[in-house]
Amino acid sequence: MTSKHPLLNKNLVLLILCQGLFLTNNVTFIAINGLVGFSLAPVNWMATLPVMGYVVGAAFSTSIVAKSQNRFGRKISFQLGLLVAVLSALLCAYAALSKNFWLLVAGTFIAGYYSANGQLYRFAAAELTEASQRDKAVSWVLAGGILGAVIGPNLASWTRDFFSTAFLGAYLTLSIAALIGIIVMQFIHFPEEFKTQHALSDGRSLKIILQQPVFMVAVIGASLGYGVMNLLMAATPLAMQICGLPFSDTALVLEWHVIGMFAPGFFTGALIQRFGALKIMGVGVCLNFLCILIALTGVDLQQFLIALFLLGVGWNFLFTGSTSLAMTAYKPNERDKAQAAINFFVFGTMAFTSFGSGALVTSQGWSILNMGSLIPVVITALALLWLAAQNKKQAVA
Repeated sequence: MTSKHPLLNKNLVLLILCQGLFLTNNVTFIAINGLVGFSLAPVNWMATLPVMGYVVGAAFSTSIVAKSQNRFGRKISFQLGLLVAVLSALLCAYAALSKNFWLLVAGTFIAGYYSANGQLYRFAAAELTEASQRDKAVSWVLAGGILGAVIGPNLASWTRDFFSTAFLGAYLTLSIAALIGIIVMQFIHFPEEFKTQHALSDGRSLKIILQQPVFMVAVIGASLGYGVMNLLMAATPLAMQICGLPFSDTALVLEWHVIGMFAPGFFTGALIQRFGALKIMGVGVCLNFLCILIALTGVDLQQFLIALFLLGVGWNFLFTGSTSLAMTAYKPNERDKAQAAINFFVFGTMAFTSFGSGALVTSQGWSILNMGSLIPVVITALALLWLAAQNKKQAVA
């Protein structure tokens, strides 16, 4: 906007707003789909299938979105995703009104296409500012999630009883939010050089891109970082209920967890520029270890609150660092296939942890769940140490 603040140009500010609208959809879907699913499911264990449908739909959509981005460019592809968000929210609203469980699952599965598009906003952020500012741009767009983190849960609460059918108002409001997103996206100008006009076969093959140590570690950091966060976050409400804590405490814990996820975005990019992506990802891993350690010390409110807040900050450092790391591993004409691959691994891991989280905490307990979470955290730590050793060898050579 000015030479003093070259980062915050009009395009980036509007993309931050789109990220906020995307997270409003994301958080609201996660907040209400399990509850609506529980009321409609033929048997209780199916209650979380609508939540899973959202993640699985996103995983299946990654390759389709990559082709759309390649053929139409950022703006049109993002607007197509928002249009799908409008239609899928209306479909979910009809499913809730008609009490059709499987239609609800289908609606959330279709909504996954929007999620797959929204996950690319962070990559698009790097294209809306100069190269020296791209790490900050990525983290600021991720920070836009605070808007959705605040609006999403409150939206579900405010609109729950608008109609006789619970949460019908929430689905209808989400369709309006997506319409607003289409309008906002219309005013964003994406640079021509990033409208690739290449076939997805251009550049190196996906196999070669995936075999790069930098890209491999970026995928591990993003997918396992998201997996651990999703595993523990999704299980927290059940764990706190089992431990006899009131829902007001659960809401407080989740609120601070989401603040931990997105508030660091205002400075994570600056930290990456100063210390490098690997070191910041390493701090994220340490925060995950600390989160699990605190969670294992007890099941009082303060343990849940501190552990989940640290989990959120750790996720931010790992995910933002992984995004910055990945962008060094592919060329412009390889952009779509590389970004689709990362998102596929992220969504695949989230689908697995979404299904396993509730089952583990109810059958094995909170402590066992946390101890199991150490495995992906250790794998991520070893991957970072391995890449650091590879970089050291190259520097010596």
